[in-house]
Amino acid sequence: MTANPRRQLRPTDVKRLNRTWRRNTEGRLALILESVTGPFNIGSIFRTAAAFGVERIWLAGNATLPTNPKAQKTALGTDRLVAWEEPVPALDAVRAARAEGFTVIAVELTGDAVPLHEAKLGGDVCLVVGSEDHGCSPALLEAADAVCYIPQVGRVGSFNVAVATAIAVAEARRREWAGKEPPGEHED
Repeated sequence: MTANPRRQLRPTDVKRLNRTWRRNTEGRLALILESVTGPFNIGSIFRTAAAFGVERIWLAGNATLPTNPKAQKTALGTDRLVAWEEPVPALDAVRAARAEGFTVIAVELTGDAVPLHEAKLGGDVCLVVGSEDHGCSPALLEAADAVCYIPQVGRVGSFNVAVATAIAVAEARRREWAGKEPPGEHED
């Protein structure tokens, strides 16, 4: 223990802390990004995915590639840490995710969507987000195993797609980690 526990961790300490959380993480996460075209959104999503241990991203529709220079500016090289697939039709991405053993859950506002905090996020989950303008396509929503939404209490109708993705991925991991002892709690 250091003399000042409130000091920011050094890079080596951060790596050690992250390694401990990785050991406490068993669930597999993946993403399908349907027609997400904003390069800064793509870069941000890849950075979030890398931070939370998302193992694969399927790009669908006319999604922007993470190799786009503007996406690279936001991703800061994290796209090399997450496996990703070239854009395919959305239903092909859903089939590929299922073939890899994932349950496909769209994050979208629909009449049958459940609040994110009630969604079944256990096991191997592939979260789906749609385009900045129109969200998920009707065909993708029909193909998904379930749909959930992020409750909002403000006067804004929706989140930015990169923010929504971060919230959903963080909730999936939070659920997995709930009840587990935080890393370092009983280290000598």
